[in-house]
Amino acid sequence: MSTEELTPEQKQKLKEASRDGRLSFRKFGEHQLRREFKDIAIEKCRDHINAFGKCAQEQGLLVVFNCRQFNKDLNACMAIHNSNEAFEKYKQENEEALMKKIPGRKQDSNV
Repeated sequence: MSTEELTPEQKQKLKEASRDGRLSFRKFGEHQLRREFKDIAIEKCRDHINAFGKCAQEQGLLVVFNCRQFNKDLNACMAIHNSNEAFEKYKQENEEALMKKIPGRKQDSNV
């Protein structure tokens, strides 16, 4: 059965079914917020990233052994700034921005 043979109701059902596979508007907004949060965490850990990168360039194949402490420091920093608890706090602080990122969502106005 081709799409030309479908009734408008059947076309609507197909359209709605295809939407289920995509990100919902709320999840899209949260995904965008998570991406911003991750970028902020990377900026906060920039010194650790640079130190590990410099060590890795200097050590070459021995990076696994000789840069272990830099790697631990980097992972500890990212664990602090990129944890689920920190994201939930960030999400609560930026709830208004999250609502703006959800397409088609109208803000409640106190008029």
